[in-house]
Amino acid sequence: MKSRKPADLAALIIWLLPLLYLANIYASLPKSVPLHFGIDGHPDKYGSKSEMVWFIILFSTVPAGIYFLLKYLPKIDPKKTVAYSSETFHKISILLVIFFAALEIFIIKASLVGSFSINKFLFPVMGLFFAYLGNLMHSIKSNYFVGIRTPWTLENEDNWRATHRLGGKIWFAGGICLTLLTLFLDNKYAIVAFISITVIIAVIPIAYSFIYFKKHSH
Repeated sequence: MKSRKPADLAALIIWLLPLLYLANIYASLPKSVPLHFGIDGHPDKYGSKSEMVWFIILFSTVPAGIYFLLKYLPKIDPKKTVAYSSETFHKISILLVIFFAALEIFIIKASLVGSFSINKFLFPVMGLFFAYLGNLMHSIKSNYFVGIRTPWTLENEDNWRATHRLGGKIWFAGGICLTLLTLFLDNKYAIVAFISITVIIAVIPIAYSFIYFKKHSH
């Protein structure tokens, strides 16, 4: 297996970008900054700049924790199958670091300008995130940690493979549709599109895994 040190270094740099951006604009932030935004993109909670710093620091621990969890999953996997998908998991962990870094920078920028355009950034980025995961889904081997983990996929490898082939196609198509739709829809319609597409891509693979189980259980 090739060394992942360059990728780990790249992930570290990407992870640090929001903190460096915050440090760079810290002096430009007002004493009271928005800490939370409503669904309409307007701030509904304010706090001090120091609270903003601590929020970003704590938020940054999420992608770091996920990155290291995925990195060391083979050591704690009771089925010993995670190693077969280690390259895919590594790609997912890098994607998560990029996604969270972009989200943190967007939150910092929103606190600086005082508004949050959820349908022009967050939803399209979420769509691309779903599409990329869908593109990787077919290469995830059966495991307890990542993937469409239903009772039926975990009990049968054929069910797992079939469900993830279908799920990958649906997540990719749904992600692309979500990105394109929310870029052009008004905020309230973008929210409806986001919820609808997210529910669809989540429910169909689960239902399919059960149908596959019933069809092949006799």
